[in-house]
Amino acid sequence: MKVFRFERGEWAVTGHGSTGLHATRLATGEGPLHLTCLSVGPGGVIGTHPAPVPQMFLVIAGEGWIARPDGNRVRIAAGEGVRWEQGEDHTSGTDVGFTALAIEGASIELFEPMAVPNPAAPDAR
Repeated sequence: MKVFRFERGEWAVTGHGSTGLHATRLATGEGPLHLTCLSVGPGGVIGTHPAPVPQMFLVIAGEGWIARPDGNRVRIAAGEGVRWEQGEDHTSGTDVGFTALAIEGASIELFEPMAVPNPAAPDAR
């Protein structure tokens, strides 16, 4: 067994106009598959960018918002997540700060019925 910390923020991310964002790589796998811990400070933004592959974004602490290029924001908080398809442009941000796990990989699938849509999302499935 090995105990480790994953909120350490290995590097600051400033691409795509991001501010207040720190990332820590946690795991990788076949497919490829990547797991990253993202910490966004109060007032921080993950700038608009396309998902390079299917992506799940799981907020584990704090709260913020997610948006598409049209600017419509949807609130998201600890215990909620979103999936973006490959090529889908998106932005995230927060007034108070949040920590999220980003899982990226071509073979990501949501399990049903545990994946319950956020009723505030414009096209929740």
